[in-house]
Amino acid sequence: MSVNKKVPNDGKIKLEAALDLAGFGPYSYIMTSLAGFNIISYACILFAFSIIIPASACELKTTNAQQGYIVAGQLFGGILGGVVGGYLGDKFGRRRVLRFTLISGAVINGIASLSVNWVMLLTVASLAAFCAASIFPLAMIFLSESVPKRKINLLVLLVNSVFILSQGILAVIAIPIIPLPFSYYIPGLGIYWNSWRTLLLVYSTPGLLAALWLCFMLKSPKYVFAQGREEEAIDIIKTIHRWNNGKSATEIQIKGLRLDAEQPVGPTSSKDQIVPLFKGPLLKYTVIITIMFLLQQIGSFSVWVPTIANHFVKMVKTRGGIDKSLCNVIRESIEAPVDPDVAPCTLNITSLLFVLLVGAMQSLFNALLSLVVNRVGNRNLVICVTVVCGMSGIIVNLISNAYASVVFFMIFLSGGLVYGMYVAIAVKLFPTHLRALAVALTSTAGTIGMIASVQILNLLLVTNCNAGFYLFSGLFIASAFIAALLPDDRYLKETNKEESKEEEQFALSN
Repeated sequence: MSVNKKVPNDGKIKLEAALDLAGFGPYSYIMTSLAGFNIISYACILFAFSIIIPASACELKTTNAQQGYIVAGQLFGGILGGVVGGYLGDKFGRRRVLRFTLISGAVINGIASLSVNWVMLLTVASLAAFCAASIFPLAMIFLSESVPKRKINLLVLLVNSVFILSQGILAVIAIPIIPLPFSYYIPGLGIYWNSWRTLLLVYSTPGLLAALWLCFMLKSPKYVFAQGREEEAIDIIKTIHRWNNGKSATEIQIKGLRLDAEQPVGPTSSKDQIVPLFKGPLLKYTVIITIMFLLQQIGSFSVWVPTIANHFVKMVKTRGGIDKSLCNVIRESIEAPVDPDVAPCTLNITSLLFVLLVGAMQSLFNALLSLVVNRVGNRNLVICVTVVCGMSGIIVNLISNAYASVVFFMIFLSGGLVYGMYVAIAVKLFPTHLRALAVALTSTAGTIGMIASVQILNLLLVTNCNAGFYLFSGLFIASAFIAALLPDDRYLKETNKEESKEEEQFALSN
């Protein structure tokens, strides 16, 4: 598809073309590494309590219901924090808000290590989740606005690989710390400083380091220009060019920048940041991507991964019958009596290592997808992954072999990879001044759905396990048809290809 537009002869080029001129090099690698580290920091705050809650149960004397309240409190804090953080990211800048969320989330997470009872742990954990909830979307957006457009799909998928592996990383950190036997009484608080409290402090460290790292990085040139600061944006792009090509490289000459016609330049009001998402033409994209996030509830099954792993390994060791489906394995694990030889509130090392293995395999699969994403397109890749992984969830019920059933279950869990693809699609479809809030709002639907789906799944796995797999696999497959309503992002790139080339050549010739 060709474009019959002429490049304006005023010497101004699109910001995307300017970033292409800045190139892809050391600065881009550092930004990608920083985005991955931000994601680990995010996981250390949002996912840490999946390990901390059972490890602290004996000291804080929490019941199953109270542990559920802590998890629900974190989810609720994450829902509110994601929307607020997205709005602030569009209002005050990606780097500034990202730095604030990292520091506040890490500090409050560290304060949780001083919890004297489960109510304090609930309160502080919820507040930490509120502060840290927007780290993931802001990190992805900050990266995508600082690198050439042709590299965005690849880099988002690579960073998403880190996100997928993050729970395994948390498990690896916990394995050597939690079993430590030390315990020191703190008379002022009436608590004992022990291993799980130490682990919470360790989990808080990446957030502080990431915030420090951010101080040495440049602002998002797209955001700066969207705020009307054109000269500052040009200086940032020239600095990126020097980082990528060396100080000896000839400085690129950019006379001016221009955005798309519908892109406002300069500070915007709160109304201008929110209302456009719910009006044409963006309303269609807001609704479609929200539904896609809502139908992707595979994460609900990850809660059962340690339980399945523990029972599966026990079955292999005892050479138990393998002619059973995964639902039979789950049913046996639920009905199995408590092992009196296992000390309460201890980590199951085998289960944690299995979580790491699953994460590593999914990260590898995600890395392989990154090799074809530019050719296939994000939307088409989403359709393929949702159909294949959704069908695998259905096949889990149809196989009476524990080994094969677990293999298809792992393929089904790999459907969580689409989360990063959804973010990449949103980054392309929404303009700069709406992007952070758009990603936060649409992804929040997935978090809200997670609260309901975890409860529904827990009930179904006990009463009718097969129905649980059919229901959530069917919903996931349905999201493929919803995704088909989005434009093919390959053609979105093709539309401006000739114009971008002309702009780059024009800039280079001047």
